[in-house]
Amino acid sequence: MSTAASPRALEHPTRDQIGLEGVLHALSDAVRLRIVRDLAREDDALSCSYFDLPVTKSTTTHHFRVLRESGVIRQMYQGTAKLNALRKDDLDALFPGLLDTVLTAAEAQAGRRDGAEGV
Repeated sequence: MSTAASPRALEHPTRDQIGLEGVLHALSDAVRLRIVRDLAREDDALSCSYFDLPVTKSTTTHHFRVLRESGVIRQMYQGTAKLNALRKDDLDALFPGLLDTVLTAAEAQAGRRDGAEGV
């Protein structure tokens, strides 16, 4: 892991430290996948408060930590807000097409679920 420069700096794996197993684990949870989908859709860093997740605050913190430690997202402080950005460039360089394929599949699944609810 990279070293934290200050108490408010968060540790992230370098590109070379990101492993497929960790990325797949991070993306295997519905809440984490929802976070990644939102980040990909917005294409910008979003604060943690942006996300309206169906879990407690401590569980939300856990999900963001799993995403950060696996190398899927980068977190940084801006003032008092913790911002989250998708590490798309790193993931695309390491695992070409993986993120786009997972996001496309997640959107298709969401569409099927939304269609089933309307029945």
